[in-house]
Amino acid sequence: MIENLPPCPQCSSEYTYEMNNLVVCPECGHEWVPAADGDSADTTGERVIKDAVGNVLNDGDTVTVVKALKVKGNPSGIKAGTKVRNIRLVDGVDGHDIDCRIDGFGAMQLKSSVVKKA
Repeated sequence: MIENLPPCPQCSSEYTYEMNNLVVCPECGHEWVPAADGDSADTTGERVIKDAVGNVLNDGDTVTVVKALKVKGNPSGIKAGTKVRNIRLVDGVDGHDIDCRIDGFGAMQLKSSVVKKA
């Protein structure tokens, strides 16, 4: 049970109540899951992307690949320890949230779970 319920994010009503795991606003009917401490969502509502060890990633960061990756059409693949410079964070498909260019491979998308901030 939450002691101090947050106001409604849509209509700012103070009369919210708890229903199971949700917080509900009786005035506008909005339902949401309250943010827990250490949650991955920023207070502005933007998505925070973290690397394999929990560091927050930003556009332009340099990352290191922590696990060998197979690349379709290339027999060698990407080796663990490969540095990737100047990443861009995107809303990709199937969890691929990093857009980058890797020397010898070209442009591709990576999952944040296979990289570590350098």
